[in-house]
Amino acid sequence: MSKTFFIADTHFGSKAILGYENRPFDSVEQMDKAIVENWNKVVSPQDTVWHLGDVGDDTIIGRLNGIKYLVKGNHDTGSNQYYRDIGFSEVYDLPVLFENFWLLSHEPLYINTNMPYANLFGHVHANPIIKDLSSQHFCVCVERIDYTPVEFDFIKKAIADAAK
Repeated sequence: MSKTFFIADTHFGSKAILGYENRPFDSVEQMDKAIVENWNKVVSPQDTVWHLGDVGDDTIIGRLNGIKYLVKGNHDTGSNQYYRDIGFSEVYDLPVLFENFWLLSHEPLYINTNMPYANLFGHVHANPIIKDLSSQHFCVCVERIDYTPVEFDFIKKAIADAAK
């Protein structure tokens, strides 16, 4: 049975991100290698992966397992066709309503307790102002998910537990 995973802010190939986000790698090559290995350890070729923006070096996409979808981030400046050509099955400029409940976006969306939605997002990296999760959100920035795509079932359980 195939699984669904989420990840954001890989920033493949970015030396700047190492310093900006204090990523625990000695080089861009080490960072990229770790994320690719982590990804391919948990994601099989038939699994689905939603990348919630800021992909980075596009030459790496073809090395990643899974059927990949992209919700574009502020650093994803190519055309949607460009991202399809490098390996994404579909590309979205705007947030996506997934399974009638989950709002998938790059940047966090405004959600309040009167709304029947939960938001999965990236963009904020390790910013301590934003909590990792609540009963209505889950941040899938690589810094918060051990540089490894996180399984949707884990997210759903974590959000349900946060609601208790």
